[in-house]
Amino acid sequence: MWLEIQIFGFRALWSPYFLTIIICVALLYFLLTGPMREKFGSFDPPTRNQQIFFYSGMFILYIVKGSPVDLMSHIMMSAHMIQMSFLYFVVPIFIIRGLPVWMWEKFIHLPVIKPLFTFFTLPLIALAIFNSLFSMYHLPAIFDFSKSHAVFHFGISVILFIFAMFMWWPIVTPLKSQDKLNPLIKMGYLLGSILMVSIACALMIFSTKSLYLAYSSQGAWIQALSLCVPTDVLTGLSGTLSGAEMFSPLSAHEDQQLGGIIMMFLQQIIYGFVIAWIFFGWFSKKSLEVDPMPSSLPYSKQ
Repeated sequence: MWLEIQIFGFRALWSPYFLTIIICVALLYFLLTGPMREKFGSFDPPTRNQQIFFYSGMFILYIVKGSPVDLMSHIMMSAHMIQMSFLYFVVPIFIIRGLPVWMWEKFIHLPVIKPLFTFFTLPLIALAIFNSLFSMYHLPAIFDFSKSHAVFHFGISVILFIFAMFMWWPIVTPLKSQDKLNPLIKMGYLLGSILMVSIACALMIFSTKSLYLAYSSQGAWIQALSLCVPTDVLTGLSGTLSGAEMFSPLSAHEDQQLGGIIMMFLQQIIYGFVIAWIFFGWFSKKSLEVDPMPSSLPYSKQ
């Protein structure tokens, strides 16, 4: 398959412009948390873990939106679901945990940001909005429209990412003042999210036909490819491309079912790691607690 998709060219495969943006964001993080940090106050430099989280988040973001994974997401639904899993269930966690506390405090206390951030990170609001938007995006009519309009596709991707950040905030927030949910509620919150996404996945898995024209209709499929393949390259390949099955042994329907299965299992694995992190952190904290000494010893007769 690697040799086959090389016909789309370097720009489609590796998105050099997007790579430039990622590098600039990483450089800005380095400058603001390093040499320029003192301009904002006397703050400690980011910890090693924070740096690992942030730079890893940027690397994963490039892999899923700038590498051949992005191209394949416009060719096959299964690749699209892999992309969605990491883009909305992994990258937000890494960015939230990667930014120093002082940066978050300065950002969320901005006059315009504070009321919006406070509202949209309320646990039930964050959980309901993100999962509803995620499910609505995968309705065939909305999905196919998104795949055929670059501005709409970009806009909905950004909106989903922002609300994914809101959804993860109550669970992995680095601010003690914002960490208000007890561990049991956090685990229940994540189980609720698993259930909501699993319902959308089940519709793909158990559907008796291919739901998305972007993967089953040649015209709509080529239109979807135009989101990441330069127009001149697509024009030159117009007589060569016959459909997604050129690059996959699966039919559009089978690929759709595989995509639903992949999304369901990847989400459960990722959420399982987070639930384990919450549980063992809670268990370790409880195990370190020492029962207070009684105020008085019970009276015993000699």
